[in-house]
This record gives sequence, C-alpha cells and structure tokens, in this order.
Amino acid sequence: MNITIFNNLDALYKKAADTFVELSNKAIQKHDKFVVALSGGSSPKAIFSLLATPEYADKIIWNKIHFFWVDERWVSLEDEKSNFKMTLEVLLNKVPVNENQIFPMYKEGIEPENYAKEYETQIRNVLGADGIFDFILLGMGDDGHTASLFPGEKILQEKEKWVDAYYLKPQEMFRITLTEPIINKAENILIVTFGKSKKNALNEVLNGVYNPERYPLQLIKKKAGVQIFTDKEAGV
Repeated sequence: MNITIFNNLDALYKKAADTFVELSNKAIQKHDKFVVALSGGSSPKAIFSLLATPEYADKIIWNKIHFFWVDERWVSLEDEKSNFKMTLEVLLNKVPVNENQIFPMYKEGIEPENYAKEYETQIRNVLGADGIFDFILLGMGDDGHTASLFPGEKILQEKEKWVDAYYLKPQEMFRITLTEPIINKAENILIVTFGKSKKNALNEVLNGVYNPERYPLQLIKKKAGVQIFTDKEAGV
C-alpha cells in the first residue's frame, strides 16, 4: 500500500486535491465521466474547500462528475450531522455540477434498509454490473473503522450487497454505507487519516495481525491505486 507521510496538514490537503484533479482528468479522458464516492468529516471538508477555489475548480470538468457518498448518518439532508449537507455547502454549491449527477445517501419517508437497495440501484445505473468507482475517499476513526464499517458489527461480513443500512447501538442511530465488496472494486482509493489519536489503529491496520473485526480498515485490500495520506504523528 502506498503511504505518504506529510510534514503538515496543508501539504496533505493540497496533495489530496491535486490527486482528485489528476484522477478526474484521467477518468474523463478514458470514459467521459468521473464517478466518485465521498466521505464526511473535517479532513474531507478541508479538501473540498480547496477544490472549490479557482486554483483547483478551473481544472475540473464538473459536469462530468457523478457524486455518491461512502456513508451517512440516517439524518435529514438539512441536519448538521449530514455528510451531504457539508459537501453541498463547502463544494457542490460553489462549482458547476450537474444536479442530476448528485446522489445523496438519504431519502425522506423511506426506511434506511429499503433506501440502501435503492441506492445500490442508482450506483448500478451509473456504473453497470461491474460497479467500479473511479475514486473513493475514505477516512479512519480512532477505533480503526472506515465508512460505517464499525468494529464487531455484522456488516463487516457482508459480501453480496454493495450498500447496506443498520442500527448502530453505540451511537443510537441508523447508518447507511457502502460495503467492503464495492469499496474494494474501486480503481482508486485515498485514505486520509492523521493525528496522535490514530497512531495505534493505523499501526495495527498496517503492521498488526489481520483482524478486521477489530480494525475494519484492514478490509481494504492493499493493491495498486490504494493510497494512505497521513502525518508524522500518526505515521508508522
């Protein structure tokens, strides 16, 4: 797995934004679209903020990009906890995207498990039976989780569905998420994780015994196209 350790977060965010631009242009040249799945959180927010600036935005063909999400809390799209809301405010409202190519991971008036099936259909409509995303942006929690694949949860064993939803008892809420099979199909995966609080989990993910039940990020296959961006505090 390709690991880059940065001296500071500004350099990390810039390289992540550069990577997005580079991969978008390659994919659009190859098959006239760039299909992505984005994560929420403070790191993606900083990356999205950069992408919205003219320095980056002017290099991207926005109307060729299809936006999906990696995971979401089952809250309304106006809720402050919504990954969609953050991405909309920081990025999508500021660049000329095609609204028909934005696929929020939430829908009012439907059960999360049913919407997971609907969301998978939306992915298949764009990507076909192969289901290969051009780019997926992931993070990692202090406990080694990625997407909404949390330690000890049944969803870690899912091998058929591309999208699933379940009730996460420790958080007392439903989560909807891409699953391991669809994530690992992706052409390119960028994992952004940094800080002292991530050091132990990242070390276990990279160097420890294979135990994805405890450290779910280990489910992500170490292959070409998978990169980790981290800093000296978390880097191992």
